[in-house]
Amino acid sequence: MTGPSLIILVFVGVLVGSGVYLALERTLSRIFIGLSLITNGVNLLILAMGGAGGLPPLLGREGQVIVDPLPQAMILTSIVLSLGTTAFGLTLAYRSWLLTGNDEVADDVEDRRLARRAGIKASSVDASFAEGTEDRTIFYDREDVPDRVTFAERRIAAEADRENELSDSDTRLEGGRP
Repeated sequence: MTGPSLIILVFVGVLVGSGVYLALERTLSRIFIGLSLITNGVNLLILAMGGAGGLPPLLGREGQVIVDPLPQAMILTSIVLSLGTTAFGLTLAYRSWLLTGNDEVADDVEDRRLARRAGIKASSVDASFAEGTEDRTIFYDREDVPDRVTFAERRIAAEADRENELSDSDTRLEGGRP
């Protein structure tokens, strides 16, 4: 049989399915463990689709079947990237656990404000997505956070200041009053 075996494909499906389930959780540690399971499943799929074994590419002779090195190179690159991503994510989860006592991702207050501006009731959105597993010690609905100035508003204000400075310098150059 030249294609991948059914057992390997089922194992890939279990890895990716478990990874997606964990990645949809609210805790950072489960999210990054889920991402690493997805990565391992995709790596196994790439390896299975790489073809049957053969001679090493450097030692192959004319007329003999050699292995394609490209899938192996892609998997090695993926392993390095996933290791770095997992280490960074678990470090974030550990830091969050040290600061707050848990690594749960809280709802963003800005998302609620945008939903309110769009006319969507936050309570209806919460009710439709509530799982009942949220930590009761985290205050998701904090409304006492002051409005933050967005990046776009800061950029517009900086451009207006720059234009005012340019017009002031043009007035000085023309001999007018500053």
